[in-house]
Amino acid sequence: MKKLVARDFEVPQQLETDRLRLRMLKVSDVVKDYDAVMSSAEHLLETKPFGPNQKWPTGLTFEQNLIDLGWHQKEFQMKSSFAYTVMNLDESQCLGCIYIEASSKPNYEAMVFLWVRQSEAASGLDEHLFESVKKWIVEKWPFATVAYPGRDISWEEWRGLS
Repeated sequence: MKKLVARDFEVPQQLETDRLRLRMLKVSDVVKDYDAVMSSAEHLLETKPFGPNQKWPTGLTFEQNLIDLGWHQKEFQMKSSFAYTVMNLDESQCLGCIYIEASSKPNYEAMVFLWVRQSEAASGLDEHLFESVKKWIVEKWPFATVAYPGRDISWEEWRGLS
């Protein structure tokens, strides 16, 4: 599997603001992560953070979520993609996730997807997370070109890129 960053790149371990903490998503987060996903299923199906044709998390079981988290953790260790859990500051609740992946389009090095739990949708957390992540990517990551499909580029425009 191809590395997204150089072997010697020191991957940022966390991002903390006055509202949240990002850190590597691990299998030990499965209970809080699954709660965030399942309590937000309707919201996720409406907002479609991974694209207009996505059906996630329809049919997601606890066991499948555990498998997915293990896969994300391994990819993080291998530096092929990076999944971060978004936690509240005392880590009692998962507020969402962000994913940094290799771009599927040639004009971008990486693409970033993120979501927040439904209970935080009206609090402005999504906007806070998005702005914080954009700044963090510029300051701490080695990418010159990053896309945020569905956010800073429409899904239609993203699909049209070759």
